[in-house]
Amino acid sequence: MTPAQKREVVDILKEKFSQYSNFYITDTESLDAGQVSDLRRHCFNKQVEMKVAKNTLIKKALEAIDAEKYSGVFDSLNNVTALMFSDNPKEPAVILSAFRKESKGEKPVLKAAFINGDIFVGDNQLANLTKIKTKNELIGEVIGLLQSPAKRVLAALLHHHEKGGVVDAPEAASETAAPEASAPEAPAADATPEAPAAEGDAPAAE
Repeated sequence: MTPAQKREVVDILKEKFSQYSNFYITDTESLDAGQVSDLRRHCFNKQVEMKVAKNTLIKKALEAIDAEKYSGVFDSLNNVTALMFSDNPKEPAVILSAFRKESKGEKPVLKAAFINGDIFVGDNQLANLTKIKTKNELIGEVIGLLQSPAKRVLAALLHHHEKGGVVDAPEAASETAAPEASAPEAPAADATPEAPAAEGDAPAAE
């Protein structure tokens, strides 16, 4: 590889490390060409980018961005390295676990993972990484927790209403108010007293 080609690889890696806040460092040394191709296909189907690169170039790219930030993964850069970049923090772990189960093997080996600033080192971290909560899952859980008290209060109110605790008072009030609301009956029209007869009917003319 010429110096120009190395610089090109470093630039590509720098772009990927800057683009993604999650990446996995795996060892694919014992995989044959067919298995590597199959692993790439799994990654592609799950929107995970996989790149194989020399450890020295990976380290140069990371150091160029922030040597202190990524120092925890430098010791994991050995043997053959395949990088897996993903927006979803646990998707690469799920892919690795499924691939190993399907192939009934122990490869690829997880050397390290960088998840939103946290570093996980060692293959024994793989099972834990498959259980990481994604942002959407965490939001859903928070919404569920916020809704739960409201649901309990609503259920209690409905239960109280069904037992008559809410409607008794308004019914009683309407019953007591009924007599007061009834106005005295107006006298019937024919109850008007008759006009008195004219005093002393005029005597008949003699």
